[in-house]
Order: sequence, then structure tokens, then C-alpha cells
Amino acid sequence: MHASMEFNNVTAKPLANIYFDGKVVSHGVTLEDGTTKTFGVAFEGSYHFGTVAAERMDVIDGTCKVTIDGSDETATYAAGEHFNIEANSGFTMEVVGESAQYVCSYIQD
Repeated sequence: MHASMEFNNVTAKPLANIYFDGKVVSHGVTLEDGTTKTFGVAFEGSYHFGTVAAERMDVIDGTCKVTIDGSDETATYAAGEHFNIEANSGFTMEVVGESAQYVCSYIQD
């Protein structure tokens, strides 16, 4: 199952954000209202990300297991599902299978 999202009238940032030796790659866009999003792909593996702003992570393809910093619980998210992370926090994402694709929305106060 593939969850679809479409963003119109955006400013795209063509230079990729490359993390973890190329195992996580994303690109950014700024919407007309000034909000920003990144979208990308994470290949099989386990990755820890820190946050500055609060984030909403939408899984649009694949499956990942997520543990939010400070929690002992791990939840599994598949295409069409999302999870939220507080500002100044972090999370560990373990990609289950070949890859997982996502859209990260930065939540402004």
C-alpha cells in the first residue's frame, strides 16, 4: 500500500540531505505559507534522529519501528500511518524491510 501526498506551489531545495553514509536521503520544500517539509527514503537499518522543532512523520511507503527518546515502548508504523515527536527530543527509527519512505512536517508553535 502506498499513501499518497501532493504538494503544490512549493519552493524545492534540490540539494539532498544525506545521512548515515547514504542510507537516509531527504529533500526539502517550503510551502506557500512558509512551512517546511522534508521527504525522503531510509534504507534497512536503525537510525537515531534529534529534533529541534516538533515533527510529524508520515510513513508513505514501507514499515518502520520507532522508539521516542525517553520511552521504553517501540511502535510499528506502516504506509498511511504517522507519529509525532516533541521539540528538542529525538527518536530511533528501525526500517523493516528494504526501505521506508516518509514526509516530515515541522510543526510551528
